[in-house]
Amino acid sequence: MKFSTQVKPISYLKSHAAEVIKDITENREPMLITQNGEAKLVVIDVKSFEEQEETLALLKILALGNREIEQGKFRSAEDVFAELDKADL
Repeated sequence: MKFSTQVKPISYLKSHAAEVIKDITENREPMLITQNGEAKLVVIDVKSFEEQEETLALLKILALGNREIEQGKFRSAEDVFAELDKADL
């Protein structure tokens, strides 16, 4: 993701808030807000934020699964299916 086209000073955000909201919502491109020449804030639309949160949650689940595999806390698929066959579900 490139912020080079979407960098604005905080004064722009203050004076053009409605326009910023409309643009970000329609384009779904984040905007980088600067203060005194330093990057301070990234503004994104709600849908993009929710998608990022879902992606992050899935990545955390994968990381936890990998950690458990590394620690030997797993069972083979054959064992699981054999147990299910015995349960006669």
